[in-house]
Amino acid sequence: MTASDLAYVPFVDVEEMMHLILDIGLETCLADLTNYIEEDFRRWPLFDKTPRVAAHSSNGVIELMPTSDGQEYAFKYVNGHPGNMKKGLQTVTAFGLLADVESGYPLLLSEMTLLTALRTAATSALATRLLARPGSRTVAMIGNGAQSEFQALALKKVCGITALRLFDTDPEATRKCMANLAGSGLDITSYKTAEEAVMDADIITTCTADKQMATVLHDNMIGAGVHINAIGGDCPGKTELQADILNRANVFVEYPPQTRIEGEIQQMASDFPVTELWEVLSGTAEGRRDARQITLFDGVGFAIEDFSALRWLRDQVERLGGGKRLDLIADPDDPRDLFGMIERERHRRNPA
Repeated sequence: MTASDLAYVPFVDVEEMMHLILDIGLETCLADLTNYIEEDFRRWPLFDKTPRVAAHSSNGVIELMPTSDGQEYAFKYVNGHPGNMKKGLQTVTAFGLLADVESGYPLLLSEMTLLTALRTAATSALATRLLARPGSRTVAMIGNGAQSEFQALALKKVCGITALRLFDTDPEATRKCMANLAGSGLDITSYKTAEEAVMDADIITTCTADKQMATVLHDNMIGAGVHINAIGGDCPGKTELQADILNRANVFVEYPPQTRIEGEIQQMASDFPVTELWEVLSGTAEGRRDARQITLFDGVGFAIEDFSALRWLRDQVERLGGGKRLDLIADPDDPRDLFGMIERERHRRNPA
């Protein structure tokens, strides 16, 4: 590949992402992404790891999420502003980049608002596949906003879920979710309370967005054997679960230094025991032990998942074509003569 080729960076915008998802099939995308994330979690020790670099405000947070496996580098820019919904704006928006470590040149630039929804659902599906009781078929979805449909379809495709029980404090959100999933093949029921929705569920997924210490699930709502995905928009000062649930459960996380800042376990002592998800995949730690154990995935989203998502997207763009070509990198004939590029353009504009 020439320097000129590298100067033009494939760019996947929102329209292109939607076309790609529809061409491949949403559920196939979710299943493929789950496998890419699992592949990268299995080689977890190879990656650079750091908690995301965050700029917090009273309205929300803006974060950078970088990582590298030594061959490729990725970062994501993402925000979380719960109040945006009242303005008709997205709570979470994102874009990201994949780059070649050897040259430092970018390989792919992409929207990641849609891609983050896919990778978050795929990560939940991976955790559920690892930790839920075999034969689990019913999921209660507490919080029916922008993430809910992706979460439900990932659990259906990857984990074999057949029944979906919905609750949201906003009935319109539940109606939206039910309408969007009407042709999914899931048996969907809505409930007026979270207590009713979680009753007899095998899996409970919480995905609320309020930036506060809320109690979406109380301890008396959680029966033996349940698997919980706590994946609502996370930040310091934002939780969804009563602390007593954490004390009864075995808690699994992505990267403890980040989860202790932003996840459900921020409520707990700094030495509260957790198991990293990659350790279960590598066989160095135990997952579910028996049918009565309560397992809890305290998912906050980590940079390696975004790396996996961008790697998957790059492969799809290469396989299927597509993606716009951005003239993103200055490419002078002589790498030492950047100024000369401007001079040659000046002469081209004014040949006299």
